[in-house]
Amino acid sequence: MHGWIILDKPLGLGSTQAVAAVKRNLRSAGFGKVKVGHGGTLDPLATGVLPIALGEATKLCGRMLDASKTYDFTISFGKETSGLDAEGETVATSGQRPTLAQVEAALAQFIGPIEQIPPAYSAIKIDGQRAYDLARAGAVVEMKSRNVTVHDLCMRSVATVGALNAVTLTADVSKGTYIRSLARDIAYAVGTVGHVSMLRRTRAGPFSLQSAISLDKLNAFGQGATQEDIILPIEAGLVDIPALNLSPEQARAVQQGRVLTGIAMKDGLHWARGADLRPLALMENIDGIWKTVRGFNLTP
Repeated sequence: MHGWIILDKPLGLGSTQAVAAVKRNLRSAGFGKVKVGHGGTLDPLATGVLPIALGEATKLCGRMLDASKTYDFTISFGKETSGLDAEGETVATSGQRPTLAQVEAALAQFIGPIEQIPPAYSAIKIDGQRAYDLARAGAVVEMKSRNVTVHDLCMRSVATVGALNAVTLTADVSKGTYIRSLARDIAYAVGTVGHVSMLRRTRAGPFSLQSAISLDKLNAFGQGATQEDIILPIEAGLVDIPALNLSPEQARAVQQGRVLTGIAMKDGLHWARGADLRPLALMENIDGIWKTVRGFNLTP
């Protein structure tokens, strides 16, 4: 069992719980013990695309964590919370509300490389402990700023005409970007405070909502429903990089861990496949030297 289940994670379900649900349903469907991992945490208060890797696809989880992601999110103005979301204690309030023009004008400064301070309630480790564990214990958590990239940021909808109580945006961001921090900083930029009241991930790397299934559909699979459209092949997580077709001799060399040369293609990551089109390895080409980054053990 190798491949991907792309879950449209529902509200209130944690990423670890989602992985447990996949394991449970695979066992119920008769697949026995399968190695399972996820490609990017989603908070319980967030919904949307959660790639869950099975078997050899778990070797790509690190690459999925590094991939860019797209989110729809709503900033509710007037209240900032300790977690920068709909939960947590109120830490600041403001009667100031921005106009649509003010929000639109502010967005430009958040597109491109930016610095942001992650939320105290985050999974970042500080001296070996998760920041959210320290924050929940009442410790003063000092978060260091980090460099991230916002590839695109645009308006989706607004709650009112005139002064805005809330605004919904779409952001395409690099790895490590915290949407809750982005929302906080946008609110500051328009002279008020705010928090994220809705967060939905619509894309994670090559996976979008179009390939995502509901928790109900996952549970139906565990109860005997057809596998169709439930489990995607391992190469579905590789469609955003070029394929490298290998001869039988080259394929054997890769399986033996040898470096390849003499293949004229662009530098960067590629996924190698043999004559039967099975993925053999994730490979990187640097100046004509091909080295294996991750090998896949997929039997015919």
